[in-house]
Amino acid sequence: MTDEKKRAGRGSRIAPPVRRIAVDILTRIDAEGAYAEPLLDAALSGDRIANPRDRGLLTELVYGSLRTRGRLDWIAGQLYRGDAAALETSVRNILRTGLYQLLCTDRIPPFAAVNETVGIARDISPAAAGLVNAILRNALRKKDALIWPDMAKAPEKAIAVFHSHPPWLVRRLLAQFDMEETIAICRANNSLPPLALRVNTLKASREQALTALARTGIAAETTLFSVDGIIITSPCPRLRETTPYTEGLIRIQDEASQLIARLVAPKPGEKVLDLCAGVGGKTLHLAALMENRGGITALDRHPERLAMLREEAGRLGAAIVETRTGDAAVPVESFRKHFDRVLLDAPCSGLGTLRRNPEIRWRLVPGDIKECMRIQKLLLQNAAECVRPGGRLVYSVCTATPEETEIVVGDFLRDHGDFTLIPPANLPQALIDARGYFRTAPRLQGMDGFFAALLVRVYP
Repeated sequence: MTDEKKRAGRGSRIAPPVRRIAVDILTRIDAEGAYAEPLLDAALSGDRIANPRDRGLLTELVYGSLRTRGRLDWIAGQLYRGDAAALETSVRNILRTGLYQLLCTDRIPPFAAVNETVGIARDISPAAAGLVNAILRNALRKKDALIWPDMAKAPEKAIAVFHSHPPWLVRRLLAQFDMEETIAICRANNSLPPLALRVNTLKASREQALTALARTGIAAETTLFSVDGIIITSPCPRLRETTPYTEGLIRIQDEASQLIARLVAPKPGEKVLDLCAGVGGKTLHLAALMENRGGITALDRHPERLAMLREEAGRLGAAIVETRTGDAAVPVESFRKHFDRVLLDAPCSGLGTLRRNPEIRWRLVPGDIKECMRIQKLLLQNAAECVRPGGRLVYSVCTATPEETEIVVGDFLRDHGDFTLIPPANLPQALIDARGYFRTAPRLQGMDGFFAALLVRVYP
C-alpha cells in the first residue's frame, strides 16, 4: 500500500487520495466550466489534506496537467490506436495526470504513478483501466521514440504542441508577433505566477504587514510597481489560516490588478461606482484608497459574488461599500451623471491570466473574443452615462487582444466627443505605452496581462 493510500485510510476526516481528487477537479473543470482555483481552495481547506507533500502534489497535478494539456494529449494520441479525443472526459483526465507524473516530473517513481493512475481508472471507469495501463506503460517504453511536429515545417502546430496552447491562439499570436516573441509569450503563460498580496491599508501599512508575516514564518518582499503589494518568497500552503490574513491585513491579488484601483485614483468623500464588481478585489482596494470616507456602489448581476464581496468587506473593514444586484448592460437612470469615478473592469477573454487560470485556453474559441468585444462596447457606453462632467472613467480588461483593448476604446472615443483619453500620471511610466494606455504582460513585468484606459468627461 502506498503512503498516499495509508494516509487516506486514517479516519473519515482524511480526504481520498490526492491523485483521485486531482482527476475529479479536472473533470469538473471540463464538464461544468468551473475554475481550478476555487475547487483547489475547497479541497485544501481545513485539515482533510494535512500532509504538505500531498497538498503540493494535488496543486501540481491540477495546474501542471492544465498547463501541459496540449502536449499530454499529443503524447496520448501517439500511443493510442483509436481517437484519444473521443475518450470519456474522466478517462482523458486520468491519462493526463498519469502522463504528467511520468513525463513532466522527476520525483515521482514511475511504478507509483502507473499503479495509482490505473487504480483511479478502476474506480472511475473500470472498462478503461486496461487501456490506461497500456498507454502509461507504452509511454515509459517509447518516450524517446515519440514523433513531434517539425518546427521548421509546421511552426504553428509545433508551438501549439510543445508549449501547450490551442492552435487558434498560436495562429493569432503568429499573426501579431514573430515566432520568437510568440514562443516567449507561450512560455510566460506556462510559468508559475508569484503569490502576490495587497496590503489592506485600512488596517496596516506595508511595513506592518511584512512584519506580521515574518512573525508567522513567512518570507516576503515588496512588489516592484505596486506600492500596496507584497510577494511571498517562501512556501505558504495555509496563508488563509494565518493571523495577518484572518485579521484582514492582506488580500491575495495580483500586482497588475492592484494598479487598476490606483488608476481610478478615488479621493476620500467621493461617489464611486464599480460597475462589474464581481467578488470585489478592486472594489475593496478603492475603499482603502478612500480611507473609508465617501461611498462606493458595487454592481454585479451575480448575487453570490456580491455575498462574497460583503463577507470580504467585513474581514477587511471596508465600511463604505454598498452592493447592488443588477446588469451593467442595462442603464440605471439614477446612476446617470451621478458618480465622480467609475470603474468598468469588463468581462473579457482573460488571456492575460493564463498563468493563474490555464483552463481558460482550453475552453475559449475564436468567436468568444468578438462576443466579448460586443459586450464590452455596450458596457462602456453605459458606464460613460454614469460619469459626472469632469469625472473619471477607467476601462480595464485582463487581456491583450486588440479587439478587447484599443479597438473598444478607440471606437468609444470616436463616438463620444465629451470624453478624452489622458495618460495616467500616478503610475510607473514604464507601464504606459506611447498612446497613453496602461499595459502589463507576464513576459515583460512578471505580472498578469492587463490593459486599461483612463478617460475623463470634459465639462460642457
